[in-house]
Amino acid sequence: MATARSSFRTISRALLRPFSTKATHHNNHRQTHKFMESNSFLGSWEAPRNPKEAERKLAQLRRDYAKQVKGIRKQYIHEMELLKLEKLRKEEARKEAMRAANEERKKLKAEAAKVRAEERKVAEEEFRRTLLKERAEKLENWRMKVGIQEEKKKDKNELLRRQSSMWINEGELDGKIVAALANTTCL
Repeated sequence: MATARSSFRTISRALLRPFSTKATHHNNHRQTHKFMESNSFLGSWEAPRNPKEAERKLAQLRRDYAKQVKGIRKQYIHEMELLKLEKLRKEEARKEAMRAANEERKKLKAEAAKVRAEERKVAEEEFRRTLLKERAEKLENWRMKVGIQEEKKKDKNELLRRQSSMWINEGELDGKIVAALANTTCL
């Protein structure tokens, strides 16, 4: 019973396959196949009565076939040369396009390098100006501080000079000390 079912399935699949809605490669090939034109050699042979005539006709057919093959070979060689030339032309065009693209890329790269160099130069110049400005400010600040220190030194020296004019001789020092002590004890 199991073999009957499997053989039924096999038969039904084989019968239904041509009606399948799924397009397969073979079905597509059958639909798109183009047949060649009929050849004049096919069906042209009529058996002659004597063998010499048959040999002559066969030799003629061979010569005609050899001429056709020679012509087809020439045509094939010509087509291959054309394909080769076309391939070379395409290769040359591709190389030329690549060369032009490389030159364009190099040109753009060089221009970008020039722009970066100019930007770097401008940035360095800006940095140099900023540095000079800071140096000038520091120098001015240093000069101002030195001036203030000089003024303080002058004031200190002036104060010291004024105070030195009030200095007491050693002989009068003992008397002044006693007077100062007396003044403080009285208070």
